[in-house]
Amino acid sequence: MLSRLFAPKVKVSAHCDLPCGVYDPAQARIEAESVKAVQEKMAANDDPHFQARATVIKEQRAELAKHHVSVLWSDYFKAPHFEKYPQLHQLVNDTLKALSAAKGSTDPKTGEKALELIAEIDKIFWETKKA
Repeated sequence: MLSRLFAPKVKVSAHCDLPCGVYDPAQARIEAESVKAVQEKMAANDDPHFQARATVIKEQRAELAKHHVSVLWSDYFKAPHFEKYPQLHQLVNDTLKALSAAKGSTDPKTGEKALELIAEIDKIFWETKKA
């Protein structure tokens, strides 16, 4: 009797944790753009206090970008996406590795590489949203 009382009245389904509209690779891109911008500012300023603060900010932003890419991979992309885009698993892995490299580097080229890979994820993401 209690199971019927507490049973859901409406059955809802979605291919992600919430109905679509809550995921967007732009979040990862914005954080990665910050990483690259900090790397560029670090190259132009040799003050040790600035360098220390910039390093902390760069590492935080890289971690946030990694988080947003990971959420897309684990919560948004589903089996049909991986079937249609068989390179997606490797692309996400490469992106996470590139963000880790940017996190540990002051070279803006590492930030640029991460942005290029995020752009590839972004392209696939928006193709899946059209489907």
